[in-house]
Amino acid sequence: MVDSFSADRTLDICHEFGARIIQHEYINSAKQKNWAAPQCKHEWVLQIDSDEVASVELHAEIDAVLNSVPTDVSAFRIPRRNEMLGRWVRYGGIYPDYQTRLFRRDGGRWKEREVHAHFTPHGRVETLQNPLLHFGMPNIAKQLRNLDRYTRYEADELRKNAKRFRLVSLLMKPPSIFLYRYFWLQGFRDGMRGFINATYLAIYEFLSCVKLWELEELGLDRSPK
Repeated sequence: MVDSFSADRTLDICHEFGARIIQHEYINSAKQKNWAAPQCKHEWVLQIDSDEVASVELHAEIDAVLNSVPTDVSAFRIPRRNEMLGRWVRYGGIYPDYQTRLFRRDGGRWKEREVHAHFTPHGRVETLQNPLLHFGMPNIAKQLRNLDRYTRYEADELRKNAKRFRLVSLLMKPPSIFLYRYFWLQGFRDGMRGFINATYLAIYEFLSCVKLWELEELGLDRSPK
């Protein structure tokens, strides 16, 4: 376990379960994972978030494939099933939502990004068939808290990469995202959840744009030092 100097009972709880604990200052998710992966004792690493669960079928499939992995394979991508408000959703680009989460310890790195960083493998990637289960939206309140935090990170990332606010992007991108997700990718087939998902992603883009504008307008600097 990699701990970023917790001040609560995290360390005590982990000690109770016999976990090996190492500590490292947290800057962002990508940096923490890139530091943590080489500390693992085993060759293969499965990375899952706190709101994700590996299905029983995925467990069995991983056990089987790791018995005979070609040497040029660095990682496996896994389909992810996303639960939204108590029900699995399938359309709107939500499934299979492939995630590269099973990888050799030295088989790649997470892209240095403030939020939603993806793993970039050094070698060939194969695909598993059974899903990772993601319970990411249990209620609207949690999603709104995430929305504020993640769009701030997104604006910081845009600023870090010298992207500038453009009014045309603010006017065009959010509605385009909604139309693409809801109609072209058939999000409407998931009923109200599909509508909520398409709307949420459009609002995510809107808030990221206006927070970038805020950074420029007020001369703020939240970029990593």
